[in-house]
Amino acid sequence: MPSRLTFKFSPLTAPGKGVLIVFCGDGLTFGAATARVIAPARDQIRQAAAAERFTGKNGAALELAVPAGLKVDRLIVLGLGKSGSHAQKEVLKFGGIALGKLPAGASAATILAELPTRAMRGEEAADLALGAQLRAYEFDRYRTKRKEDEPERPPRRDLTIAVADVAGARRAYAERAALAEGVTLARDLVNEPPNVLYPEEFARRAQRLRKLGVAVEVLDVPALKRLGMNALLGVGQGSAHPSRVVVMRWNGGRKGDAPVAFIGKGVCFDTGGISIKPSAGMEDMKGDMAGAACVTGLMHALAARRARVNAVGVIGLVENMPDGKAQRPGDIVTSMSGQTIEIVNTDAEGRLVLGDVIWYAAKRFKPKFMVDLATLTGAIIVALGHEYAGMFANNDQLAERLSKAGEATGELVWRMPLAKEYDKLIDSRFADMKNTGGSRSAGAITAAHFIKRFVDDKMPWAHLDIAGTGFDSRQTDVNRSWGSGWGVRLLDRLVKDYYER
Repeated sequence: MPSRLTFKFSPLTAPGKGVLIVFCGDGLTFGAATARVIAPARDQIRQAAAAERFTGKNGAALELAVPAGLKVDRLIVLGLGKSGSHAQKEVLKFGGIALGKLPAGASAATILAELPTRAMRGEEAADLALGAQLRAYEFDRYRTKRKEDEPERPPRRDLTIAVADVAGARRAYAERAALAEGVTLARDLVNEPPNVLYPEEFARRAQRLRKLGVAVEVLDVPALKRLGMNALLGVGQGSAHPSRVVVMRWNGGRKGDAPVAFIGKGVCFDTGGISIKPSAGMEDMKGDMAGAACVTGLMHALAARRARVNAVGVIGLVENMPDGKAQRPGDIVTSMSGQTIEIVNTDAEGRLVLGDVIWYAAKRFKPKFMVDLATLTGAIIVALGHEYAGMFANNDQLAERLSKAGEATGELVWRMPLAKEYDKLIDSRFADMKNTGGSRSAGAITAAHFIKRFVDDKMPWAHLDIAGTGFDSRQTDVNRSWGSGWGVRLLDRLVKDYYER
């Protein structure tokens, strides 16, 4: 959805209208410029802080309606806790908190981008803006009226970020704007209803990336049959909507350099097929394409910020439906790799899609590494909840880099084990492998091992199981959306820190 938030950067001075948001540290300490701006209301702030027992602890807020001596309508003081350095993800969070504190009817606000000990640098102010932009996202295109108890909101909010280094903030935000667009695209895709976003429509939306210079190819069913992608095609054969594979290429690096590769599971709706799911909560399965949404949003972000890297994104788009033509438990399919798969549960469909797409991406592009993302197993939610995505990797360096990117962005990953003892659980009596381990034990691990069978051991590879983070995930200071867009910032940071020339 287009954001209703517009903003600009301006010099670090007092605003003349709207809501003013300032930051303070423990003990109600303010930066020098902030102290000058709020000086007329300082006694009122002290009195209100004493009455509310507000001391400036991290995340606490103090609000003053009609602050004395200031031209603004309202003053909000946000606590940052103890003074010191603030990591990028913390500054991002401050921007989200600040926007979240605005009254519903407020149409204009100013944030003074100053820490208790110093003015924010241009990049920090840009992160503050990004946090506010991510928090402002809403998906309401299908709502035609407000609820009775819902406050009326202005059609647009104008946010000013007052910063010492205006030029630096503007330069730094150019990249953040591209990242915000990528996250927004991913969130929109996940939030769309399945009658609107089915494989062909998802592919059409991915084609819009051509406007940014991304080369986009759409492989239809005849093309997929010629390639031998029978594992992927088997998942979608019961649907009225034909399957698609979309290949997105951004060539921002040196000519001839091997690309980095990202693969996404795009099950636009998952009934479970013949092994049908319980009806309760099945509506959430419109989000079973969050991995593909992330890859699409990432490719948008890389292209929009003109990333100096060659990157390829490949997404497998299917709909898993029960039908007379649907795949059955007991079927055996031959994957693009030539390996045969016994289908013991048609609800273990995402790994079938990934197996063919990963094999295709590796053979065609010979990338530096591959990262796949999939809302793959409920087992990973049992293990990690909604705080971390499960990470499985065959390469320690890639795993470490993903972990560091997760720490930097707050999109966290936790490495899970891979071992031959788990791998043998997916051996089949009738085919090369079966598509589940046959029990509830270690379900996320056996799923990862299934995917690993389509990866050359020499190829650095990581699998991210985002079932707990991709949709219906934990609400945060920078995300209030059902579809979180999780992974776009993580993978953009991975590319930026380690793979751009």
